[in-house]
Amino acid sequence: MGHGIFTWESLGTLAGASLLVYIITAYTKRLSDRFWPWGTDLYAVMVGAVLLTLTQLASGASVMDWQVYALAIANGFFVAATAGKLADKTIQERERKDRQGAI
Repeated sequence: MGHGIFTWESLGTLAGASLLVYIITAYTKRLSDRFWPWGTDLYAVMVGAVLLTLTQLASGASVMDWQVYALAIANGFFVAATAGKLADKTIQERERKDRQGAI
């Protein structure tokens, strides 16, 4: 079983994982600000790493395989960066529409 996130089969997983990390981070940001002192970026990395670890374990990866955890953390950064760009784009579009007076 491949652990890479950049395959044709898992390309959708990057998009899906990024969207889920974006949604989880957006909905839990106020709560995380109280209990997570390292900022939203690292919080999104942690959410991404947990999500990817659970995905690998649910797909049949061994709990004892250290590569699952190492790659989940590394890929958690990719997922969080993609989710962060989603957030940036959303905010920029809202600001642009506000400047133009659009709804």
